[in-house]
Amino acid sequence: MNAHQRKHLLILGGGFGGLYAAIELERALAFQPDVEITLVNRENFFLFTPMLHEIAASDLDITHIVNPIRKVLRRVTFLHGEVESIDLARKRAAVFHGPNQHHHELSYDYLVIALGATTNFYKIPGLEERALTMKSLGDAIHLRNRLIDLLEEADFDCAIDSRADLLSVVVAGGGFAGVETVAAANDFLREATRFYRHLDVVLVHPEPVILPELGDQMGQYAQKKLGERRVEILVNTKVKAISDESVELSDGTKIRTKTLVWTAGTSPNPLLETLPCLKERGRLVVNEYMEVPDWPGVWALGDCAVIPDKKTGKAYPPTAQHAMREGKRLAQNITAEILGRTKKPFVFSTIGLLAAIGRRTGVANILGLNFSGFIAWFLWRTIYLSKLPRFEKKVRVALDWTLDLFFSKDLVHFMILRSPTVSHAEHAHAEEQT
Repeated sequence: MNAHQRKHLLILGGGFGGLYAAIELERALAFQPDVEITLVNRENFFLFTPMLHEIAASDLDITHIVNPIRKVLRRVTFLHGEVESIDLARKRAAVFHGPNQHHHELSYDYLVIALGATTNFYKIPGLEERALTMKSLGDAIHLRNRLIDLLEEADFDCAIDSRADLLSVVVAGGGFAGVETVAAANDFLREATRFYRHLDVVLVHPEPVILPELGDQMGQYAQKKLGERRVEILVNTKVKAISDESVELSDGTKIRTKTLVWTAGTSPNPLLETLPCLKERGRLVVNEYMEVPDWPGVWALGDCAVIPDKKTGKAYPPTAQHAMREGKRLAQNITAEILGRTKKPFVFSTIGLLAAIGRRTGVANILGLNFSGFIAWFLWRTIYLSKLPRFEKKVRVALDWTLDLFFSKDLVHFMILRSPTVSHAEHAHAEEQT
């Protein structure tokens, strides 16, 4: 068959939605001679974000929650690059890749927009410039390095006047990401105090109870447990501004700190703003099949899409468990359209919500039933381990968790620096001395 007769499927984004769409499309269509599937992602790996806080807390090796996309997808063309623009009228997407930013224009017959979300700093003064985030593998490694840097600096007597600032860690946002981050960081730092001294960890949350998705009962339990572990929790409080020395809160108080971790908001990928489509709060409005109206062949899911839930009359939440299933259903609908079959709407009810809150303790709601303590923590690890792609990574994570029962957390600071070299002048001087 001629190349111009082939159907080109282009997937932009390799997160939960994009990757699981690609996996299902590969299963259904990769052996079709008239179909070509391409996935574009800015990283060459899939990051299992539910375990990201465990990288920051040194519970897992930094490579064990990432899967090389080329190993997950064997018959899908992968392009390690950045999406520059999308031209819906011409059915083209501009991308660039490599250190020299080689530019390419990719054509498509079917487009899947799964570009994920970016951090929303809400125009709070100083926040974007100074805060740490927790969305990428680099963010987790950076936070881990920052915590170790602060411990090392504060341990010397010369830091006695600034020790309180150095060892005050503030996490803003009491949702899943914020609570799991503050719990993991607190465990990591409290254990490290056997080798260092002094510490203060604070969680700032704008609502009356943290983890509002799990309800008041589970949220209050999580607050109690974190409080017992010396995490100071400030509810009904927002971050107002941040400077080099402190964080200013909405109640007028200031916390002197060098470290603020921001987990309190996300925004759709800014590339969506350039598209001439109907949007709601920056996300593309799609139908129950995840098609973008008025643009045949264009589909969207995950953080990029507002997918209607007819049971509730609202949109499905942009969570990983939804994105995984959206990706599979979207791929099945594209397959149905190509093969002339009937498409099916996306229908899904949340199975459960889980959060790890440190020291082998968790909170969970599974099928309407609440669990807390060790049972919830065990459920968290069991369920997420089962969802982690590829058997190899499951084994590596399980081994890390097993070793964590017997050994203390690693305090190695990861430095991305080249080894020292001798300059030409120093080399010449050395020759003169000999």
